Amino acid sequence: MTLQELNLYGCYQLKELPTFIGQLKVLQKLKLSSCSMLKELPTSIYQLMALQELNLLKCFELNELPTSIGQFTALQGLDLYKCSKLQELPTSIGQLTTLQNLNLLRCSKLKELPTSIGQLTALQVLSLYECFKLKELPTSINQLTTLQNLNLSRCSKLKELLTSIN
Repeated sequence: MTLQELNLYGCYQLKELPTFIGQLKVLQKLKLSSCSMLKELPTSIYQLMALQELNLLKCFELNELPTSIGQFTALQGLDLYKCSKLQELPTSIGQLTTLQNLNLLRCSKLKELPTSIGQLTALQVLSLYECFKLKELPTSINQLTTLQNLNLSRCSKLKELLTSIN
């Protein structure tokens, strides 16, 4: 199959993705917005080596990303807007060296960012708006030399900013 984009927006009752999704070898965009009952991603999803955009916004039941997320070597955009049960990001997120946009807006239970976030050498936009439980930024954030937009609005538990942000 030569499917390049799969949009499942608003499939509110969808609890899991079929394992055959990993067979969509040329899939570039996977949009799962408002799949509010989706709890996890199948391991086969990480066979999507051409995937450039993964949209999980308003996947309210998603509480973690698998460690194998680092295998998305072509991923440029990861949207986790309002994944309100997400508490942490796996360390392997640092392997996403082509990632340009990381949207964590309103991930209200996110407690910390892994230090590996500093390895996102292509990252231009990091949005942390209303990450209410986020207390600090890892010092490795200074390594994000391509970062153009950092949104920390309403991160009410954030105690201090780093002394230098490039």
